[in-house]
Amino acid sequence: MKNQQSDLLRYLTISSSDEEWGIVVTTVGYQFIPPQGCYPLSRHPESYNFQPQTGRILNEYQLVYITKGSGYFSSKSCKECRVTAGTMILLFPGEWHSYYPDKESGWDEHWVGFRGIHIDRRVDRKFFTKEQPIYYIGISPSVIQLYEDILRIAKEEKSGYQAMISSMVLHMLGSVYYKNRTMSFANSYIVDKVTEARQLMKENVEDPLTPEEIAHKLGLGYSWFRRTFKEYTGISPAQYQAQQRLLRAKELLTTTKMNISEIAYVLRFENAGQFSTFFKKKEGVTPSEFRDRNY
Repeated sequence: MKNQQSDLLRYLTISSSDEEWGIVVTTVGYQFIPPQGCYPLSRHPESYNFQPQTGRILNEYQLVYITKGSGYFSSKSCKECRVTAGTMILLFPGEWHSYYPDKESGWDEHWVGFRGIHIDRRVDRKFFTKEQPIYYIGISPSVIQLYEDILRIAKEEKSGYQAMISSMVLHMLGSVYYKNRTMSFANSYIVDKVTEARQLMKENVEDPLTPEEIAHKLGLGYSWFRRTFKEYTGISPAQYQAQQRLLRAKELLTTTKMNISEIAYVLRFENAGQFSTFFKKKEGVTPSEFRDRNY
């Protein structure tokens, strides 16, 4: 019961074939700390031992989700900051850190530990950084359910369970990234304008407007429009239009009997050769090869 101190944790076995999957789960658990409660509750092995006064350094990543109460977090790369319910903390291997709940509020904490090349690659590409380990994603029932499902499957230890729960961790990371990105664009004006721009591009894929013309139609300065569009979508307006052009080409190749020259004309390419070059660069095969494979 949550009005009492409670905790549950598991440390998981990992085989060589699990390691080859690219990501493995090392530990999963929760602890519910009531007001004035002791923290932490759990007794960990030496490599996980943790005291808020001294902090610790792990040799793995952990996602720590605070779903009730409040407290503080600090690390080598992040100065002490306030943590409230709905906050996800990403801990990094080799990085000193400390966190603890307020005595007055306590907190509810879920965690999962993991390691592998799939998360290393995302960190190398700066999707997640030590300087920004805090993500406010709100209270998400779906994320809480992922923690509960990982714990349940880990307890059963059925054959292949590591592949299942480690993939759920990747799902969780994707949810954190998505929710954080979405919340960072809380300005409805920006979201509305980007949505309008994408709709214009989709509606006019066979008679495309230039990015400058789109900005003008939306009553925006081109530089602001291009910068904001790329910040929101991750690609420039021109790249988004090219993707829509490719999607339309695939649709015409698989749902019509139009020849390559006719499709090139519809999509405003100068000739069939230019269309084929564009398509192969994007898709890795020629339009004819794509049609043969998908008919």
